[in-house]
Amino acid sequence: MSKYKIYTIIALVIMTVCFTIPVLGFHGAKAKISNNKELSSLTYKIYDLYTSFQYHNHLMPKDVASSLKKQIEQRAEIGTPSLPIWYVALEAPNYPKEAFPNGIPVYFHVDGYSGDVHEMNTINHYIGMYPMEHGGNVERAIAPYYLLISTLCMLAFLYYDGKGHSLLMVLPTIAPVLFMVAFAGWLYWYGHNMQEWGAFKIKPFMPTVLGDGKVAQFTTHSYPAIGFWAMIAMSVFCILAVFSKNKELREKRSRYA
Repeated sequence: MSKYKIYTIIALVIMTVCFTIPVLGFHGAKAKISNNKELSSLTYKIYDLYTSFQYHNHLMPKDVASSLKKQIEQRAEIGTPSLPIWYVALEAPNYPKEAFPNGIPVYFHVDGYSGDVHEMNTINHYIGMYPMEHGGNVERAIAPYYLLISTLCMLAFLYYDGKGHSLLMVLPTIAPVLFMVAFAGWLYWYGHNMQEWGAFKIKPFMPTVLGDGKVAQFTTHSYPAIGFWAMIAMSVFCILAVFSKNKELREKRSRYA
């Protein structure tokens, strides 16, 4: 098998396992839960499998944390099963270390949020910041289609050798860049659209994109999560596939010239 095919298949597997399966498998599930509609058995299995190694609020009973059915019954906070791309934690004086040893963590996914989103929204409310769900609606809505189109492009790249074949790998290659642009852009929007309802009045600011920051009496930590590194690996393998295929095609042309 050609090297470029191996690289492409690896990238495709990473995207499929880490993002496509959980995103498509859970697509529309929250709306059904809100409307008291039954979910498919596959949706339950995907959610329980993928969230089994992700963060759960330590105050949530283990039997509830490990079962979507029980979370729905208990009206617990439900996240999203795809691998988290970015991690943000916030430490506040009113959340003692004993109760929240790592601060209030939230995780950003390509199709939603997970973690202690309700608690984070409560803190954001104090400073007049919009709830997390207010932003990124378009990005979350197009995520399933982005993944499907990227999959089709990667499959086409395996067999199409004509002009412009390298363009088929653009979408999966630039995925980390698109995420960071959207993430930073929305952080800027949140920090510069403070509302009057906040108990604490602060000037517009740029929340920390990467690293540790300070907002009023709150300390923030913002770092990549496992999904970001999976996305980087996917991008690298896509780039390797393009260079490898171009080299192979040049060698073929030189032999038949």
